[in-house]
Amino acid sequence: MGISWQQLLILLVIVLLIFGTKRLRNLGGDLGGAIKGFKKAMKEDGKKDDEEEDKDPELLGKDDSVKSQQKTGSEEKQSQDK
Repeated sequence: MGISWQQLLILLVIVLLIFGTKRLRNLGGDLGGAIKGFKKAMKEDGKKDDEEEDKDPELLGKDDSVKSQQKTGSEEKQSQDK
């Protein structure tokens, strides 16, 4: 019950008559450029996020700072016991 290939062909002819081939070529090029720009922006944004995580010590690992504090706390307890 979907659209058959004959109906798609008729629809394509109607679109070509309404818009013309020149407009459709421009539309295709514009759409392709927009998609490329979007992909490029997504890649650059991902790189920025990675760089920010590397530079920001708070984001690097709060777990690491907690572990180091726990180690120093346990070392102090051992020195007090002696």
